[in-house]
Amino acid sequence: MPATNDQAAAPATDAAAALLAGLVARGVRHVVVSPGSRSQALALVAAALEQRDLIRLHVRIDERVAGFTALGIGRETGMPAVVVCTSGTAVANLLPAALEAHHAGVPLLLLTADRPPELRGVGANQTTRQPGLFRSAVRLEADLAVPEQTDDDGTAAQTSELDALAAEALAAALGEGARAAGPVHLNVPLREPLAGAVPEWLAERAASRTTVAEGADDDDVSGALYQGGGGIGMADVAPDTEAAHVVEPGPRTVVVAGADAGPVAEQFAHDGGYPLIAEIVSGARFGRHLVHGYRALLREAELGGRIERVVLFGRPTLSREVTRLLSRDDVEVLAVRGPGEPVNLNGATVAVDAVRASGAGERAWLGEWMRASRDAAVDLTPPAPDAEGLASTVPRERLGALNAEVEVLRAAVDRAALVDALWRATWPHDRLVFGSSRIVRVADELLGGKKVSVHSNRGLAGIDGTIATATGVALASQDDERPGVTRLLLGDLAFLHDMGALLLTPGEDEPRLQVVVGNDGGGTIFDGLEVASVAGDDAMTRVQYTPHTARLEQLALAFGWEYHRCTTRVALDQVLTAPTGGRQLVEVPLSR
Repeated sequence: MPATNDQAAAPATDAAAALLAGLVARGVRHVVVSPGSRSQALALVAAALEQRDLIRLHVRIDERVAGFTALGIGRETGMPAVVVCTSGTAVANLLPAALEAHHAGVPLLLLTADRPPELRGVGANQTTRQPGLFRSAVRLEADLAVPEQTDDDGTAAQTSELDALAAEALAAALGEGARAAGPVHLNVPLREPLAGAVPEWLAERAASRTTVAEGADDDDVSGALYQGGGGIGMADVAPDTEAAHVVEPGPRTVVVAGADAGPVAEQFAHDGGYPLIAEIVSGARFGRHLVHGYRALLREAELGGRIERVVLFGRPTLSREVTRLLSRDDVEVLAVRGPGEPVNLNGATVAVDAVRASGAGERAWLGEWMRASRDAAVDLTPPAPDAEGLASTVPRERLGALNAEVEVLRAAVDRAALVDALWRATWPHDRLVFGSSRIVRVADELLGGKKVSVHSNRGLAGIDGTIATATGVALASQDDERPGVTRLLLGDLAFLHDMGALLLTPGEDEPRLQVVVGNDGGGTIFDGLEVASVAGDDAMTRVQYTPHTARLEQLALAFGWEYHRCTTRVALDQVLTAPTGGRQLVEVPLSR
């Protein structure tokens, strides 16, 4: 129940109101809360802001799920979501999301409640050393003073100080004064009473300022100067200035687009006349210069071996061929700074803030790549019906055409068909999220070009928090009743690792979210790694594959999700393209 005006004021609540109002006034719109006792003042203020329609509030039992939900919101919007949690192990559960946010350059605000300093290190319950827990990852951290004042009218010194801290924290999360956006940690020690009346000035302060402008639209790539960062709500294009690194024609050049590169990579490749090697998670896999089957072509001496210069956007992580290319000491690498961790695999990579093509690259070089790309392209289109045979009056011809059509309808879904079905079903108003499973590499190897919004946690490429991240993306992308479906494609182990994220609180808006699980019964990604050649079958099964017998249908039922099991391409296409009004779990059995 919300606090009423006849309740006594409490310094903890007034401080929470000042801090959260300062963030909301400057543009923060999403708060994710994991319930707890020490954090109750922050949680109740968040509830009051939700009641006044000033924020969207999301409640999650598991702090790790809360952290990755906020990460997904930050990925989609470019503005940080606030995570509120209680003290002790609750705080430690935010570390995976904080590390991913740090390495991927995603804005994130962590507000962790704590015991006051006199209770630290003396054996007090639920108390550990929280300040500094995220030190290696955060853009800003602060261990706040214990609030001592109540504030009747919003003019107390404590309120002003916390409002200023909110401004500083938001700026740091957005990357002001730092290399890139990332996580911020505010540790909030509180003494009893832990909650009181929500101050009457809360709503007025929260709505009183001009909001922070979000980044430019991803489609805005009309300029001639290209900056990185288009994948996480950051500006793609800056005004034409002399600060850009001018890429002159001459050296045999390719453009490489890794995770979160964004459409600027494609635009630069187009304007410069360079081949484009774009990972499936780059947001740049489209356009006339896109190279299909790039892995095999990079291994060829006549193409990959002759590359002299790479212009790099984003952070590539999906292929060893690109890693080897960026590690070569005979290749000049220009890495355009983006939201994520800088790439310097050859020790001599030049980091630049922006690039500008001064002219078209060598047409013969581009032509070689485009011809090879056409030969390497994979056509995953299901076979069309034999219209002539079906219309034939010759029984044998008609029967043959009918049998062929039945075979198509009965064909089992393999990994190629699965990624193709997802790719075809997704359009610009949708969102596609890839988990760090074997299936993303299949998609990267086979899928063609298409301009869609793609997300993935490739900062550290962990399997944790994948469903929660996709949920955050869905919630943010569908704000203000915007159309579209968010589809998450992941493997069974990544799904089981984050199945707690399936639990949503009653009363919250239902995201339009399809979680598609390619279930091969264990970690077959290890089949392609060195361990497969040295480990015996028993050891591989025991400690690498992690086989399981989980019943996904019963998990879906337990968490209130609509469930579909698709064993044929026709059934999968029908599920993916049918109108989606809520949460769907789609299981696709795959052979090992």
